[in-house]
Amino acid sequence: MPAHRPQRLTARLRPGRPAWLKPAVARTEILSGLVVALALIPEAISFSIIAGVDPSVGLFASFTMAVVISIAGGRPAMISAATGAIALVVAPLAREHGMGYLIATVILGGLIQVALGALGVAKLMRFVPRSVMVGFVNALAILIFMAQVPELIGVPWIVYPLVVGALALMVFLPRLTKVIPAPLISIAALTALTVGAHLAVPTVGDRGTLPSSLPVPGLPDVPLTLDMLTLIAPYALGFALVGLMESLMTAKLVDDLTDTRSSKTRESIGQGIANIVTGLFGGMGGCAMIGQTMINVKNGARTRLSTFTAGVLLMVLCIVFGPWVSQIPMAALVAVMILVSFGTFDWHSIAPATLKRLPAGEITVMVVTVAVVVATHNLAIGVVVGSLTGLVIFARRVAHLANVTACLDPDGRQVVYAVTGELFFASSNDLVTQFDYATDPDDVVIDLTDAHIWDASSVAALDAVEAKYAARGKTVQITGLNQASARMHATLSGELSGSH
Repeated sequence: MPAHRPQRLTARLRPGRPAWLKPAVARTEILSGLVVALALIPEAISFSIIAGVDPSVGLFASFTMAVVISIAGGRPAMISAATGAIALVVAPLAREHGMGYLIATVILGGLIQVALGALGVAKLMRFVPRSVMVGFVNALAILIFMAQVPELIGVPWIVYPLVVGALALMVFLPRLTKVIPAPLISIAALTALTVGAHLAVPTVGDRGTLPSSLPVPGLPDVPLTLDMLTLIAPYALGFALVGLMESLMTAKLVDDLTDTRSSKTRESIGQGIANIVTGLFGGMGGCAMIGQTMINVKNGARTRLSTFTAGVLLMVLCIVFGPWVSQIPMAALVAVMILVSFGTFDWHSIAPATLKRLPAGEITVMVVTVAVVVATHNLAIGVVVGSLTGLVIFARRVAHLANVTACLDPDGRQVVYAVTGELFFASSNDLVTQFDYATDPDDVVIDLTDAHIWDASSVAALDAVEAKYAARGKTVQITGLNQASARMHATLSGELSGSH
């Protein structure tokens, strides 16, 4: 074991002051939070436009989500704010019924997330295959890059050298110093250049007006009736599921990147609490923001302080420094996100040497996940479709693992069929065809010592085998059942005649 490992374990087990209280750590966390806050502003405004609401609604949501999740969440250093996926879910409701119903949906969606978190929905993450996770990461990188393309179309020519210059700064500056995050220096340098040279380029201010005051809490202006709940319930459920899916997948990604563990249950409940608070403050709701989380983690942030700082500085930048922030060129933020997209993509997963070793099924799942996410622009849908594809491929693969071999007694009076493998709905479908009903002797033994019964389909298949032999006046004896299989067989055998 490396020498540094025991120190990590000891530090984790021994209670003490939080890591972010150390000056070096605090500096990294605060500066990273500042970069994230700057990147959040145009994104939150864009998502507000998608949702069909005022830009302040998205900015308020990003502020309250980040601050609350920094305290209630289970994954330190992860950024939660207003997101495109949530905006797409609530846009039809906001457009047709107005802000009051949108806010009510956000609050109800938060309550659903708290309930799902308490019920342990986070444990379902164990059923997400690694190939889906790789596809998720690669699709995320592609979406981040694609989101920057519109910012590079129909713009003055000077934007392109500005983007290239910002990328060069962020690539080469860390080789000289890492005291201040390279993205922050890049943003400051490009802003100073464009303002000083009076360059007419798209800026943050072109995306929308920044708020000039803090949000005020209040209840949504909607009738508290059954009709209202019936109207918003489908949107709230979709809101809750999409938000949890993206947040839990992002938390798992950050776990892998930082080699740390986080509480997915606490994160699920924390997302719900953050959305309830966001709704009460008039925000559009949100979830984990993957691009900004990658910025935060790549800048070295590891604690809750960076998330809290990002939320607080977002409001400070809007309210106190709004006129200056409005002059930040979009080229600087585009460059930051392009670099994040390239750093996020798992290039090793598409290397020829890797693809040669991977089973075809794994590659198929990864490609399907990427294709669905890119086509729908919805990470949650891609993860669900990718996981279902992986399940189907796995089921087809293990369906052939149940084998039946026959051994006839020398005197020809008894035949023993040895069944090996896992018996479930996919593998048991062919079980009935593995027996020679016409020519077998009158005494048949089915030995399940090396098999396991997983579901009712397998019991029904065994019942069908017994029925076919009984129709020919032959008896069947099933032996070798393990405890769990015997219990399931005893409970269901003879009760499923209508199912086969």
